Amino acid sequence: MAKLIKRKIELLSPAKDLACGIEAINHGADAVYIGAPKFGARAAAGNTVDDIKSLCDYAHLYGARIYVALNTILYDNELDEARDMIWKLYDAGVDALIVQDMGITQLDLPPIPLHASTQTDNRTVEKVRFLESAGFTQVVLARELSLEEIKKIKDSTNVSLEVFIHGALCVSYSGQCYLSEALSGRSANRGACAQYCRLPYTLIDSDGKVIMQNKHLLSLKDMNRSEYLEDLLDAGASSLKIEGRLKDISYVKNVTAYYRKKLDEIFKRRPEYVRASDGKCTFDFEPDVAKSFNRGFTPFFLKGRSADITAFDTPKSLGEFVGHVKEMKGNSFTVAGTKTLNNGDGLIFFNANGELEGFRVNKVDANRVFPQEMPARLRPKTALYRNFDQAFEKTMARQTAERKIPVVMSFADCQNGFSLSVEDESGARVIIYCDFNKETAKREQTENIRTQLSKLGNTPFSVAKVDVNLSEMWFVPSSLLSDMRREAIEKLILNRRTRYRRELVKVSNYQAKPQFPQRSLTYLGNVANDKSYKFYAERGVEKISPAFEKVQVDDVPLMFTKHCLRYSMGWCPVRQKGKSPYKEPYYLLYKDTRLLLEFDCKNCHMLIKKDK
Repeated sequence: MAKLIKRKIELLSPAKDLACGIEAINHGADAVYIGAPKFGARAAAGNTVDDIKSLCDYAHLYGARIYVALNTILYDNELDEARDMIWKLYDAGVDALIVQDMGITQLDLPPIPLHASTQTDNRTVEKVRFLESAGFTQVVLARELSLEEIKKIKDSTNVSLEVFIHGALCVSYSGQCYLSEALSGRSANRGACAQYCRLPYTLIDSDGKVIMQNKHLLSLKDMNRSEYLEDLLDAGASSLKIEGRLKDISYVKNVTAYYRKKLDEIFKRRPEYVRASDGKCTFDFEPDVAKSFNRGFTPFFLKGRSADITAFDTPKSLGEFVGHVKEMKGNSFTVAGTKTLNNGDGLIFFNANGELEGFRVNKVDANRVFPQEMPARLRPKTALYRNFDQAFEKTMARQTAERKIPVVMSFADCQNGFSLSVEDESGARVIIYCDFNKETAKREQTENIRTQLSKLGNTPFSVAKVDVNLSEMWFVPSSLLSDMRREAIEKLILNRRTRYRRELVKVSNYQAKPQFPQRSLTYLGNVANDKSYKFYAERGVEKISPAFEKVQVDDVPLMFTKHCLRYSMGWCPVRQKGKSPYKEPYYLLYKDTRLLLEFDCKNCHMLIKKDK
């Protein structure tokens, strides 16, 4: 019979700071990604090296990994600082760096693995194969890829594939958006995106006719692929990533726990998939991603193009649907729905003009709601959403999870006293001996021995089994058992820390210089420093243009997106039968900003330019 080959599956959670990172581990993350002190794609989510070291120490106890995002493009005068910071991060225990700028690969680096950020625009077999050959150990795939495309990449490469499964969606292919830089001087590739995609736009045709007015036409729903996790594993994904390095601790706890439970259920029936770290999590709440920040959910393009990806009405959090307004009476109304509402809840609705309004619940009596202030434009049959659940957030503010590593203990007598061995699920094992003048007990000791040894309290461990093997009914004092247990656990923690091994990879040692799939690079290559230029030049690229942030180019697309407004309107000439009554080209208007839309049907893309 063929031996079952098991593949480790990593649940990868975000952390904006140390506290979030620790709770991500507690709630089931196998790995956590966190921002470097500088040069991360979320400039507002930087962390000190000391905090990152503390997170590494905590995570490694459970066999979990810490990845640091250093995924902006860098200028020449920043490379030395980046190199020095990378060495400090390596010394702090970081397991890998998530990078965009290829110039980093040319620095004098420690043997730390590099992961190719989604900002490197990883959506083809050729690109991922190149990154693998260049020394990257994990590649973060573009969010837009379908299951078939992911599988095709996996079948053609051996590198670990990381895919997004939850969180906010960039409307543009990552690393290919220059709208913020062009309009405000705030570069998305430098961690300072101004989020022009979340603004309200008016869509007009070439004659100035209004097609849609004051809608968030570039705003997408949030990703939720919880129903497709097994499909993603079968397609070849090994790392499942939750977006959210700017999200609060409640979000990280809730969403991580939700996906931990989903994955553990899969592992029970699919033994070829196993979790990538140690310990079992218990939760004293029921995870529900609808209760955390979301704009509505979509699996995005995982099963191909669909009409459910957009959030035109608002870029704000909708939360969970709770029902419809049934009857209005004075300063209250009743709700037809199945959700239990609570005093202090935050409810929102869209008024007759399509505008989002919200209010706080002052009191709830059965299904009758008394707002703090009755909304003037609330009407019967209006859909209600809860974007702040008072009871849930109160629960999330306290300790909501424990993560324990199961151990098997074996207590026995020996020539000069007693021995205690402790072994955890990873195979880490310690054994201690205690000299003791043995005396025959007056009554059975087994249950007391098990009870005393099982008192692991606030340690990272829980008892799965205690074996007691005594040759005679010896008397064993509880104080002795307590001392032996404490010493064994201290040594087991030290053993686990000693046994933990980081993957060591020195990218600069890769002698082969694989040929880049393209012979020329435009501004889309994001080459912002001489070392990045050298990287591509040595790999067969003959013409290399500077990054848009270095030299702005006129009359070029500022955004490349698979989201298509023609498709949203039912006018796609390839997939739909509807024909537009409006004259192209179309434009997006916001205050003084005027953007031109172009449609690349061959590649199924919408391109956005700044109108002349």
